[in-house]
Amino acid sequence: MNSPAPVKNRPPQPAKQLYEQSKTVHNKRIDGPFRRFKWAIMVLTLGIYYITPWIRWDRGPYAPDQAVLIDLAHRRFYMFGIEIWPHEFYFVAGLLIMAGIGLFLVTSAVGRAWCGYSCPQTVWTDLFQHIDRFIDGDRNARMRLDKAPWGPKKIARRLLKWAIYLVIAFWTGGAWIMYFADAPTLVREFWAGEAAPAAYITVAVLTLTTFVLGGFMREQVCIYMCPWPRIQTALMDEKSLLVTYKDWRGEKRGSLKKAEKNPELYGDCIDCNLCVAVCPTGWDIRKGPDISCITCGLCIDACDKVMKDVNRPRGLIDYATLEDCEAERAGEPARSPMKAIMRPRTLIYFGIWAAIGFALLFALGTRSHTDLSVSPDRNPPFMLLSDGSIRNAYTLRLRNMESRPRDMRVAIVDLPGAVMWSDTIAAENAAPAQTFTVPADQTLTVRAYVSAPADTLPGDFAFTLTSLDEQGESDRTETSFNAPGAE
Repeated sequence: MNSPAPVKNRPPQPAKQLYEQSKTVHNKRIDGPFRRFKWAIMVLTLGIYYITPWIRWDRGPYAPDQAVLIDLAHRRFYMFGIEIWPHEFYFVAGLLIMAGIGLFLVTSAVGRAWCGYSCPQTVWTDLFQHIDRFIDGDRNARMRLDKAPWGPKKIARRLLKWAIYLVIAFWTGGAWIMYFADAPTLVREFWAGEAAPAAYITVAVLTLTTFVLGGFMREQVCIYMCPWPRIQTALMDEKSLLVTYKDWRGEKRGSLKKAEKNPELYGDCIDCNLCVAVCPTGWDIRKGPDISCITCGLCIDACDKVMKDVNRPRGLIDYATLEDCEAERAGEPARSPMKAIMRPRTLIYFGIWAAIGFALLFALGTRSHTDLSVSPDRNPPFMLLSDGSIRNAYTLRLRNMESRPRDMRVAIVDLPGAVMWSDTIAAENAAPAQTFTVPADQTLTVRAYVSAPADTLPGDFAFTLTSLDEQGESDRTETSFNAPGAE
């Protein structure tokens, strides 16, 4: 078989690219309700993040006075008047479940509003973009500076801007570690070089990631790296509020002059591209919903401003459901966003979310600050004493969840004739109940010995723990008593 003749003078074929080269997004300054709302959310979230570790909360002389503290050394979580112990991890699990359902609720109701306003990547990116405007000017000035050759002026601006990025990134990492130790003490130890190595490593890692992700990668994190937008698309439907371009009203696009000459041929969109210029991800909403759109609403502010300038009704770009858009296209009046939100799916999500929240509040309000756990010795299971009595050994853990020392009585129940003593209480002072002082906010481990008469049979009994204060809290733990058994 003859092979095909080679093609002569074939031009070189360009190499195929696996992905499109990223383009720097220089979004334009805009003012409007959604921009002001983004300002408020940014100030609120950053203020909470940076200021919270410095808030003090008086819990008495035996507990830390930092309002929010994750005390890993003592395995405690403090949030103002709430203290969570390791055995109460179900509170943390409940909060995480509420956060997940809350995201489902927000997404089903208003689309990617979390991404547009409250996501940490969005907040820090927005902050860095404001720094860009402050140092380099608005959109056109930044684009000219990017194209300009490197020189003293450009280098100075870049170094100044990157230095501010670095300071903010360092503050971000520094604020994070303050949630895990007393903030004033940690700051003093950090600058004195006395802090734990983990503190310096954590600050370095968070500084680097904030500097790179917020200062340079920005929208690429949202579009390519973050999995949440892919999950959100499965949670949204035709009844979810989205930032939507009403193409039946805007098309055919044309300049204002063309539209004035032939109003019947052109729609309301004058093709000014301001909606694209203000977008923090550079997406053209007129192409339709896309993973690049974080539904921040800045394009709505821009479009409403243009529509006002050209004496046309607002809402060419607006928050609307796809279902409402189809109805409006057919000539029906527009429905308010609040009516769109109040639908069975969002109400069910809200009901589940609220039920979990009320259950956690109920459990928090009714929980006991006294707890007892018992671990019997397995080897040997029992010992025969010289007087014929039978002795078992147990490890008791008396938990005091109050921020003050408390006297607690441990008693034996359902084991007739039994007495107990411990490593700190002599056998001569054995009794059916003993009193121990449990330090504030701690668990006291007691090595206890229980002796029962010689004719005692194997069986179950219980230890009870009662606080000897005005609260009178108690706890009961069942365990077993080992003995030779009946012959």
